Amino acid sequence: MTVELDYTSPNVKYSYDLNQSPLVKYDQHNLINVLGKKQLNSLDQVSLLDIYLSKSKVVEPHYHQNAAELVYCIAGSAAVSMLNPFTKKLHTYTINPGQVANVPQGWWHYEVALQDRTHLLAIFNASTPEVILGSDLLTLTPAHIMAHTYCMNETQWKQAIQPVKPSAFIGPFCHREEEVQTNPVPPSHYIPYYQAPPNYAPYWN
Repeated sequence: MTVELDYTSPNVKYSYDLNQSPLVKYDQHNLINVLGKKQLNSLDQVSLLDIYLSKSKVVEPHYHQNAAELVYCIAGSAAVSMLNPFTKKLHTYTINPGQVANVPQGWWHYEVALQDRTHLLAIFNASTPEVILGSDLLTLTPAHIMAHTYCMNETQWKQAIQPVKPSAFIGPFCHREEEVQTNPVPPSHYIPYYQAPPNYAPYWN
C-alpha cells in the first residue's frame, strides 16, 4: 500500500478521467493522455500513458530512467523498437490488439504506428516515472560539444538539428509525403502464436 496515505481521508481519489489530462496533442488523431500520482493520488507504483497515433507517427526515441514500460495494443498496430544495452542490438516487435511489448527500465526505445487509429496503453511500474527525450538530447546538448566529440562540422550539425523541437513527444511534425510511403521500421522479430482479433521537464509533474 502507498506509504503515508490516509485512506480514511476524503481527499484520496480512486477514479479519474484521462480525457481531462492531456500530455501532448499533435491533432485529434495524434495525442497522449497521462495518468500519474498527480492525477490520481491513490496510485502506488503504477501509472500510464493513453496513446493515439495515425499511421507512420512515432512516439519519439526516449528512455525512462526510473521505470519499465509495458506497451499494450488496444487497436491498430505498432512497432515497438528498443536498444538492448547489453547486446548493443536494436530489436523491433510488432504488436496487434491484445499483444504487448515490454521495455526494461532505462532502455532506449520508440513506437511507430503501422495503421491509422492505433491506440496504445503504456503502463509503468512507478507512480511518477521520469523521461529523457531524444529531441531534448539533440536540442539541449551544446552544438560545439557534439561537433568536437564526434568529429563533425558544427555548422552542419546545427543545420541538421534546426527543425527539431524540444520535447516533441510525437513526430514527425513536418510533412514527408515520400517517406510516409516507405517502411519506417525494420522487419519485426515478433512472431505471434495466435491469430490477432480484427480490428509530455518530467511530464508527470
